[in-house]
Amino acid sequence: MSNIEELFEFDLSHNKIVIGTDEAGRGPAAGGVFASAVCFTEKSTELIEKLSILNDSKQLSKKKRESLYDTILTETINSTICIEVNEIENINILNASLKAMKLACEQVISKLENPQKTNIITLIDGNKLIKNYTYPQKFVIKGDSKSASIAAASILAKVARDRYMEKLDKEFPQYNWAKNAGYLTKEHLNAVDEYGLCKYHRPSFLRKHFEKQKQLSLF
Repeated sequence: MSNIEELFEFDLSHNKIVIGTDEAGRGPAAGGVFASAVCFTEKSTELIEKLSILNDSKQLSKKKRESLYDTILTETINSTICIEVNEIENINILNASLKAMKLACEQVISKLENPQKTNIITLIDGNKLIKNYTYPQKFVIKGDSKSASIAAASILAKVARDRYMEKLDKEFPQYNWAKNAGYLTKEHLNAVDEYGLCKYHRPSFLRKHFEKQKQLSLF
């Protein structure tokens, strides 16, 4: 059995309508956090062939993620949600990630024909359940390498966020977000020290850096 067939087999083993969800952007110090939800309504030989390289988005090159993105977008019921920086700072990154997942999953369910709670299972990548979510759910550790729907959601979230960061990069090119996606690379930290923070930074993520810089300035 090929990897893609194993991913679909995992979902099918639940004997329910499966919605997979994953996030992108929990770690960076700039930009919003994205979550996508995906439901495969059919599994055809043609679709399996198109998605033959499907895997955890972090294991794939940008070119491969882009090649999968349009297929997933057009061949599934899906939704992608972004929670922006201000809300991340207000409710913290974990709650923001789970909220994005919740909204994305609820949008997918709203697009299903006659959705029945008892016939739906939501699979969440990681080790946390979605708060205040009224549908059956379970978390799947390393789910993006086990479930087709979670792997597909990881692709949508990752590509959508990368494109978003490329747009922000045009507004603030000094931070090189098109390359580092907002992660605190040495280059990004050097730019922060030189230019300061902009409206897309997450101040709470840079607190330790500024404390360290303050300590160093005492010597």
